[in-house]
Amino acid sequence: MGILEAAKPAIVVCTRDRARSTAFYRDTLGLPLAYEDNLAAVFQIGGVTLRVSTVPDFTPHEHTILGFTVPDVAATVKALREKGLVFNRYPAFTQDELGILTVPGGTVQVAWFKDPDGNVLSVTNA
Repeated sequence: MGILEAAKPAIVVCTRDRARSTAFYRDTLGLPLAYEDNLAAVFQIGGVTLRVSTVPDFTPHEHTILGFTVPDVAATVKALREKGLVFNRYPAFTQDELGILTVPGGTVQVAWFKDPDGNVLSVTNA
């Protein structure tokens, strides 16, 4: 067995404004806030810990840092749009009116959006 094979992953998302990000992940995305400590707001998602940690000079990456696998991408996108989220459009992809890419030749769908710090998140059925 590998050294970390049985370990549970923990996700760390960086933010410049923890209060704003905590509200986004809790109120907009509907994630349950487990607790806050001096270092992070901590959420539990599907048995995995998500820590939203303050990094004052943080600069977000341009790629997806966190994805959520959902049973119905279109329904999830519609629900998040009702919460005010805007979904990213990428010129290299053919996305539908909701901003969903259906991967050519299959049934895999994905749509991207950003958190308040510009971190790219996604919803997908794969």
